[in-house]
Amino acid sequence: MKLKKYKATRKQKIKTKEGKVETIEIPYTGVFYRIGKRIAGNGTEKIYYVTYKKNGVKFEEKVGRQYSDQMTPSKASNIRADIIEGRKLTRKEQKKLREKQKKEKANRYTIDSLWDEYAKQRTQNLNLQKDKNRYEKYVKPNFGKKETPDIYPLDIDRVRLKYLKKYAPQTVKHILALLKRLINFGVKKALCPPLSFTIEMPEVDNIKDDSLSEDQLKDLLKVIEADDHPQAGNIMLIALFTGMRRGSLFNLKWSDIDFKKGFIKLRDPKPGKDDIIPLNNQARAILEGHIRTKSEYVFPGKGGQKRTNAQKSINKIKKNAGLPKETRPLHSLRHTFASLAVSSGEIDLYTLQKLTTHKTFAMLQRYAHLTDKRVKQGGDTAGNAIEKAMMETKDDSNIVNIK
Repeated sequence: MKLKKYKATRKQKIKTKEGKVETIEIPYTGVFYRIGKRIAGNGTEKIYYVTYKKNGVKFEEKVGRQYSDQMTPSKASNIRADIIEGRKLTRKEQKKLREKQKKEKANRYTIDSLWDEYAKQRTQNLNLQKDKNRYEKYVKPNFGKKETPDIYPLDIDRVRLKYLKKYAPQTVKHILALLKRLINFGVKKALCPPLSFTIEMPEVDNIKDDSLSEDQLKDLLKVIEADDHPQAGNIMLIALFTGMRRGSLFNLKWSDIDFKKGFIKLRDPKPGKDDIIPLNNQARAILEGHIRTKSEYVFPGKGGQKRTNAQKSINKIKKNAGLPKETRPLHSLRHTFASLAVSSGEIDLYTLQKLTTHKTFAMLQRYAHLTDKRVKQGGDTAGNAIEKAMMETKDDSNIVNIK
């Protein structure tokens, strides 16, 4: 049932023809009220409305309540005037504007939103947990609530400099690379505009050799042999004897190993496509003696599913072997494989690239100094041979022929 309308009026004193002063009620044009139940408290209150015409159409609009909105006939009249003259939006127009803004906001992606979408589409990525940790600890606090147009070069500079005071350049590079990856993902999926600048990465010494020393390797092998974990030791040994990446080790299935032909198929290695590496005698012996379960995976995780982590068991071995805290065991064993292969003098960098499935030669520069040693040895050998030949020639020239 619609409430009864009352005209909103104001009192005004006037002089009559007889000269007397009288107070009369003058209605506010287009302003009225209805009596309704008070929202806060007992009793009733006036609910004010205004009427006006726009484009020849008459409108009626609620403008406020007597107590909760502190509305008065005068305020209602001023609101009516503002609406008519276009200085104020009607409630209907305000509602449409709010809905539009809400929709636009929902369609705008912050870095937090991009991360959510990115993570959803990469549930099978073995590095997702690492990315999540980096995101939560470093990217989110600095950029999470920002949209890409709100990120400026100075923001990147501040974050880079802040973390370079605490962490190694490679760590900071991983943080900024994740941010860059998220934005590139958003641009590719048409979720956000690209940055107007290039993110400057810290310089990293890629020549650094992460391989283990001879003594470190000996200590590690002793601990692996004594360790009772059914998988961790063999994971590390296969990394050492094949140079396989962590992801390839966890992806490895028995069907990927061709014992007859002597090859291992790598599923989705880092370059992004399946590859094949040789199964050497040492790796063959380890795999043939490895405990085989009902799982299709060589190193299965919980419930026979694909393994996603072995950090606890491997770190225990690392600690018992006395390796430095910053050592990344599987990473270091891969580099040890590469270093020993090159140092043997029988493998060149091209062959090493095939064995380690590196995408470019640039990634092999850390091993170049090992080939340099061989080149130097070769140069010394050549020099000694030449010197010997010269000495023999000199001796011959001192011989006097007597006829």
